[in-house]
Amino acid sequence: MENEKNKKQITAFRRIVVKIGSSSLTHDTGKLDLRRIEHLCRVLADLKNMGKEVILVSSGAVAAGVSKIGCARPRRTAEKQALASVGQIELMRLYGEFFSLYGQTVAQILLTKDVIDSPARREAAEATFEELLSMGIIPIINENDPISCYELEFGGNDRLSAYVGVVCHADLIVNLTDIDGYYDSDPRKNPFAKRIPYVESITDDMVTAAGGAGTERGTGGMQAKLLAAKIASESGIPMMIVSAADPEILYGVLDGSAEGTYFAASAPEI
Repeated sequence: MENEKNKKQITAFRRIVVKIGSSSLTHDTGKLDLRRIEHLCRVLADLKNMGKEVILVSSGAVAAGVSKIGCARPRRTAEKQALASVGQIELMRLYGEFFSLYGQTVAQILLTKDVIDSPARREAAEATFEELLSMGIIPIINENDPISCYELEFGGNDRLSAYVGVVCHADLIVNLTDIDGYYDSDPRKNPFAKRIPYVESITDDMVTAAGGAGTERGTGGMQAKLLAAKIASESGIPMMIVSAADPEILYGVLDGSAEGTYFAASAPEI
């Protein structure tokens, strides 16, 4: 982290939302990457042991459903929703088993956007998060895909992670993804693209230029991540995009040494 003030701030952060997408939880075959999931659980459990409060926003329900049934990746929304209902159980079973190996208890919360938009339901969600965290439990969040009225309402869980951060009053949101930050152009197409380590504010031009396509196994893309960062920033929460290749990068995030892109929180309005 180039900005020493932000580096010192990060080391003091206690409540962390960590988001990981489907493409970072699966092999190229589309099957779940069990080694990476286990590794992620180990690191997050260790962060808990260090005194951090951890909230995990995890995609992967559809991929888990595909793995469980052994079918081709679905194209229709109804197929995706049906497989998500199968896969969410499998995904939570894996998280429960892996986290229990490291002495941690997890809880599942499935959200839809109406929970965020409804003051009463949002207040109930806030109370539930606070109670779980006070009990030392790791909440694991996903969109409630099987009953969502819109396909991936939140933007492939990128924007969901921002809303969760707001509801949880998080100190930091970390977006683990298959790219190691925000670049001045698409590094998959331009070998000379440069990573931007620090973003003070997100403009509409940046969002438009980012486009909307993610990977074949994911649903987000950089545009969704910038929109998530904008939501978080405007709520006073910084966000960082880092590579999901090695979950141990989270140690570097929290000591200020990790390479990625840090999106600063906007100054609160007076």
